[in-house]
Amino acid sequence: MGSVLRIGVDFHAFDGKFQGSRSHLIGLYRAMVRLCPDFEFVFFLGDVEGLRNLAGFDLPNVEVVYMPPANPLKRLAWQLPILRQRYRIDILHTQYIVPLWPAKGNAVTIHDVLFENYPQFFTPFFVWRSKWLFRRSARVADIVMTVSEYSRQEIATRYKVQADRIGLLRNAVDPLVFQPGGGADEQVLTKRGLCSEGYWMTVGRIEPRKDHATLMRAYHKLGAGVPPLVIVGQRDFGYGEFDAALKALPAGSDVRVWGDVDDKELPVLLRHAQVFIYPSLAEGFGMPPLEAMACGVPVITSDATALPEVVGDAGLLFAPGDADGLARQLDALMRDATLRQTLARRGVERAKTYSWDEGARQLRQACLRWRSANG
Repeated sequence: MGSVLRIGVDFHAFDGKFQGSRSHLIGLYRAMVRLCPDFEFVFFLGDVEGLRNLAGFDLPNVEVVYMPPANPLKRLAWQLPILRQRYRIDILHTQYIVPLWPAKGNAVTIHDVLFENYPQFFTPFFVWRSKWLFRRSARVADIVMTVSEYSRQEIATRYKVQADRIGLLRNAVDPLVFQPGGGADEQVLTKRGLCSEGYWMTVGRIEPRKDHATLMRAYHKLGAGVPPLVIVGQRDFGYGEFDAALKALPAGSDVRVWGDVDDKELPVLLRHAQVFIYPSLAEGFGMPPLEAMACGVPVITSDATALPEVVGDAGLLFAPGDADGLARQLDALMRDATLRQTLARRGVERAKTYSWDEGARQLRQACLRWRSANG
């Protein structure tokens, strides 16, 4: 081990879909490279130029290395072990699964183990594979992290790992991106045919676990006179129930499904929504509600898994899958401007308690403890 601690990071999620694990890596390591000038960071991924051009990843202690896109087996069994040796990595940080060959200096963030309690939302092969690989990773990694207290307790219980051995890297949002509304956003709203506080919104891939179907049924129950509903997310798999509920809406219902919203548009659309709804049945954390709260938008979410932990008293809750309960909460917010203002204010304050810097400090201390124990 050299005088400078070298952290290698499997950054392949940057190459893929815009989803939680990608946002987590960007936010956490943008803070890490800034707060740890005494560490050297080596990021392995396919889109080398994309990361080099991303603000915060151009510091002197950063090296970006091309790792060809590959299936998980090839990446974990061959690419990462070779890159570890070639680039003299002291600690290799991966998401969910550690490399398959034994080595010292493995750090892993297991964001959730939802497939254990909710196997119906995953393929049988994924469940079988993950039960073995996640358990192994939680037990053999030198540093184990997760993103919520809910996930920490689930990992500890399922895999017989002491909870205090599992560190917490809570997700956060960039306050310069996700913030309450401003006048410069009018062009985006006009382009999309919207007006500020004149629509409701949800964000998430259209798949069974996100439960857009319950949202459609609740929207149906409210009848005429409700604001347009904007659904930001691409159809992923198993969206037949959603399409059926969408088709069952009365003629004239204004539901807009957009799969082409980019990183610049999303914060604008969020901060001008009247209400943000997140009906998901299971989450290891839940980034969209946090982003909405940071934007000063009142939030309604299901009270499933980690979601109550994220929103606290800054949002309204309903039982998972309960269209009647969701409709009641939507009706209450639609009619009560004071309640909307109260929740919006609480949401902004709660979002401030989540910080990438805090996660970076937690990971830094874990790396230093490992170094101290291993010379």
